[in-house]
Amino acid sequence: MTRPFVPDADAGAGDAPLVVPGTAAMPEAVDPGRITPVMEQFIEIKAANPDSLLFFRMGDFYEMFFDDAEVASRALGITLTKRGKHLGQDIPMCGVPVHAADDYLQRLIMLGHRVAVCEQTEDPAEARKRGSKSVVRRDVVRLVTPGTITEDTLLDARRANFLAAVARAKGGAEGGDDRFALAWVDMSTGVFRVSEVEGDALSSAIARIEPRELLVPDVLFSEDGLRAIWRQSGAAAVPVPRAFFDGATAATRVAAFYGVASLDAYGQFSRLELQAAAAVVGYLDRTQIGQRPPLDPPRREGSGGTMAIDAATRANLELVRTLGGDRRGSLLSAIDRTVTGAGARLLAERLAAPLTDPEEIRRRQDAVALFLGDATLRADIARRLAAVPDMARALSRLVLGRGGPRDLMAVAGGLSAAAGIFGRLVEIADPGAEVAAALASLAAAPHDLGAELVAALDDELPLLKRDGGFVRAGCRADLDESRALRDESRKVIASLQQGYVEKTDIRALKIRHNNVLGYFVEVGPNHAPALLAPPLSALFIHRQTLANAVRFSTFELGELEGRIARAGEQSLAIELEVFDRLLAKVIAAGDAIKRAAAALAVLDVAAALATLADAAGHVRPKVDASLAFRIEGGRHPVVEKVLAEEGQAFVPNDADLGPEQGVGEGGRIWLVTGPNMAGKSTFLRQNALIAVMAQMGAFVPAAFAHIGVVDRLFSRVGAADDLARGRSTFMVEMIETAAILNQAGPRALVILDEIGRGTATFDGLSIAWATIEHLHAVNRARALFATHYHELTALSERLERVMNATVKVREWKGDVVFLHEIVPGAADRSYGIQVAKLAGLPAAVVERARAVLTELEKSGGHAPASLIDDLPLFTAARRRVAPVEAEAVPRLFELLDAINPDDLTPRAALEALYALKAERIKSGS
Repeated sequence: MTRPFVPDADAGAGDAPLVVPGTAAMPEAVDPGRITPVMEQFIEIKAANPDSLLFFRMGDFYEMFFDDAEVASRALGITLTKRGKHLGQDIPMCGVPVHAADDYLQRLIMLGHRVAVCEQTEDPAEARKRGSKSVVRRDVVRLVTPGTITEDTLLDARRANFLAAVARAKGGAEGGDDRFALAWVDMSTGVFRVSEVEGDALSSAIARIEPRELLVPDVLFSEDGLRAIWRQSGAAAVPVPRAFFDGATAATRVAAFYGVASLDAYGQFSRLELQAAAAVVGYLDRTQIGQRPPLDPPRREGSGGTMAIDAATRANLELVRTLGGDRRGSLLSAIDRTVTGAGARLLAERLAAPLTDPEEIRRRQDAVALFLGDATLRADIARRLAAVPDMARALSRLVLGRGGPRDLMAVAGGLSAAAGIFGRLVEIADPGAEVAAALASLAAAPHDLGAELVAALDDELPLLKRDGGFVRAGCRADLDESRALRDESRKVIASLQQGYVEKTDIRALKIRHNNVLGYFVEVGPNHAPALLAPPLSALFIHRQTLANAVRFSTFELGELEGRIARAGEQSLAIELEVFDRLLAKVIAAGDAIKRAAAALAVLDVAAALATLADAAGHVRPKVDASLAFRIEGGRHPVVEKVLAEEGQAFVPNDADLGPEQGVGEGGRIWLVTGPNMAGKSTFLRQNALIAVMAQMGAFVPAAFAHIGVVDRLFSRVGAADDLARGRSTFMVEMIETAAILNQAGPRALVILDEIGRGTATFDGLSIAWATIEHLHAVNRARALFATHYHELTALSERLERVMNATVKVREWKGDVVFLHEIVPGAADRSYGIQVAKLAGLPAAVVERARAVLTELEKSGGHAPASLIDDLPLFTAARRRVAPVEAEAVPRLFELLDAINPDDLTPRAALEALYALKAERIKSGS
């Protein structure tokens, strides 16, 4: 990055000045072989933060040096320059402007870097009092990491930003399983949760939380079997010392964070959960340099309260992002109609953790039904919510001392909207439990504070409080007086400039200002001699000569500058006093503000799901404690949305996986056959997604749905490998299938697609066969099993809960027409050749495939010798090696011996070739 030279706060501290390419080089201030005091300071601070890029504040820039500069220049695409020397070598340097630092921070954080922000902690004038060579004091005020950011510009408004920590308790000498605890916080909103899980559920729990940063004890960081979990989490995994997880002091450290003597008032937590929680608060204390984030008290999430969905299933079903990592095309993208960032985050949280308590599910459904039944109310609430700023995140920045006037106004706007929404909903006679709880939080919100904030803050607000100008005129009489004096002084400056123009007769004379010289008179070099000569030299005092300008000062300007400075300083001091007073009130009402923000998010989600249900024709599912799973007219919400955008209709299908009266115990297994592209995978996925939507409290894309609570959801769909861990596609398939067979119970829903296709035909068929038998006899789960192995359909004759279903197709003039309709029965064939034709395989390949298929079907699947002989490849080879008929050899050799190529004309050569060809045909060889 190149920029004009500006003396930094350490001018005179023995630093080598910045030399910008294309400008005259300034002389070195020090011996180029000796490191400067400022560089010594940088090295000292960097040594205390070795794992972070150091943003070193120098004037209006954050500078980086040495390796940090080289890393940052590559990551940010900014120019690498140099500043002074160290050990005889140039010191690499690059920098970013302070006013644009957030943009650069975002890019570094997205790339996985951590940044230590080092600010000047004293005024340069104070440093100069200690001597001309003194360096301004600096210190790190904050470590910026992926899980601890709070700035709007660095955060995704529609996604939570979790920092998580994981602690482990070994299984013991008896061979028991390891247990893990997770603690996770969103510093931008204050959410704090803890949970304890079994070892085999750790990956699923991390996948549900989706942390941006994951704290791992250093002893676990590289442990075999766990490294893959950290890698697959998608989080920035950070090894931290074991002391962060010390169990003996964990409860005391967490209590000290909240300033209480005991955590009993917050609930009961296991020792392992407290270890993870202590690691989180310890890490926050370290990264925030003593600033205490406004975290809610920790809340324990018990196991079994939400549907367990492992990482592979989440990925296969594309719940919050597609397999390619995009949000577009996911279930979340298809159902999201929220209008606030907080509502979008709550919707994603509910989608990631569907409930297993039917009563809690009904509470959420009642809220959706309330808005679905009143379109006018729904539209009015959505309009009001759309104007709600992100109060929770604004409050967090204010408490941390990073907030500004716009954050105060965000709180004001949120409270104002909360009052209006409360007034609109309080008239409803029976709002339901969830909406009633939200109304109670809105009623307790500090509405008077919101009105006070609106009255005090101007309509146009600066980003930073230090810029001033954010207090509304009329709020403080003394501020209005100070501003009038300041503004009058500026008029005097304009008048003074006009007087100097008339006195010197220099029309180009201007009065300007900068932070170094203050106010000064500036003229071009051609006019400077007049001001340097009597009589004008008595008025104008020379200050600075530049290449294209000469600057002067006057006694009048000096006095006026003092008046303006005092007026400006007084105005800013009053505004900062107003800011601090309002900030104190906001912080005091912080809990009520956070509850109001959470209530608005709940209403946003309910109204959004009602909007979706109305637009897409979703129905309220019946969810209870039975083992039912009956879907009529079910549809895939994502595929249906895409087809609707293209003007096409989705073909709905039924499914009934619940126990059949009088037919044993356990759910049914539907064995689905049919050709590729006919819709088997879509059918499998849509039923899983309907279960997820039903238990998150949403209405579902179906004509009717009755679902007994699903406690665990498993999906093995598609093909993927894990080459980094030495796992082939088939190995990954078997690992995921093993997890399902080892964990699924009667309340699970299992989705399996093409099990056994990654190996030899009979091996794969055998594995698929045994898998179905195990699901039927041991797991007894509700299941959908799609396959191309038609032999498996015979299982329905001896396994009472296995039902055959197939996708209807029709053949028309040799082509296959997919009807996408699931009906009872089994497919008689796979139509693979027809699909290959649709895919565009060459016609010759398609025809040859038909011929080979016919021969294989005749021989029962075994390749006969006649078929091998007739294969074009082997036929050609046979012809190449077949001996020439004995009687043909002498005559052919005679013809060849009679030919002398050197004597042949082109015509003679052609005739000789025809003769050889004729003899070849005649002999039949």
